[in-house]
Amino acid sequence: MKGCHYNLNQRFLGNQQIMCIAPLDNRVLIKGGFVKTGGKRGILLMYFGVILFLAVGSGCRNRPVQSSEEGASGPEKTTGERITEADDLYRQRKDLSNARRGIIALRQARTRDSGNYEVAWKLSRFEYYLGSHAKDDTEREAAFREGIEAGKTAVQLQDNKADGHFWLGANYGGSAEMSVLASLSSFQDIRTQMEKVIELDETYASGSAYLGLGQLYLKAPRVLGGDSKKAVEYLEKGLRFGSANALLHLRLAEAYHALGRDEDARQQIDFILKMKPDPDYVPEYEDAVAGAKVLEKRIQL
Repeated sequence: MKGCHYNLNQRFLGNQQIMCIAPLDNRVLIKGGFVKTGGKRGILLMYFGVILFLAVGSGCRNRPVQSSEEGASGPEKTTGERITEADDLYRQRKDLSNARRGIIALRQARTRDSGNYEVAWKLSRFEYYLGSHAKDDTEREAAFREGIEAGKTAVQLQDNKADGHFWLGANYGGSAEMSVLASLSSFQDIRTQMEKVIELDETYASGSAYLGLGQLYLKAPRVLGGDSKKAVEYLEKGLRFGSANALLHLRLAEAYHALGRDEDARQQIDFILKMKPDPDYVPEYEDAVAGAKVLEKRIQL
């Protein structure tokens, strides 16, 4: 193998390392050198490895020794530092590479502190965003699946808080959109989680639990309980807390259209196109604008 290889998975003596021009056979890593087990020959090989490492030059000279955390340099980061890192990346989530990096940061934090509620629900939130925006179906399915597991963990840790219930329900919904089998089993799961959020804090995320229920009744087939009138009822209730929630306005416009109330739908579309987005939710606002333009064309046909 030529040059350097940064192995995120292999661990030696509790630390991940930079490995240079050497196959991974039966050697043990000792302070940056590889040594073969066994006597004087091992000592000679260790020194040879050190000399070879120094001779490689620019290929490895500036690479730091890695800590036991994936991709981390320097001292191992605390759980709080990982959460802060993930929060910064979530603000830049429109670039999906940042969403993926945020997921890695939170998984690392979870490894360090498996009982941390904030890590669990924020990981579920990240997975939902990735599942909702990735192009590859395999990646989307995996994201929703991991989001469900993280959401379940959050609910187990803090059943009396809204975050875990909301993002668990959201991931159930994302999974249901991907799979007929998932949709058959998820209707009640989604409704249960969103109703729990409303019970705990109906203002949560600008009325997003009402958005979740409205979308559930709007999108579900009638045989599963879909009902556009119920969707409108929930979405209109959500406006009490989510007047600035662009996605809530979009789903309400779609529900009005489903009921033949196209003038009401147009009012919601106009509102979306004219509103000033919350800086923290620009990606969601852009999703709403794109959806509003599609709906506007559909109404005009």
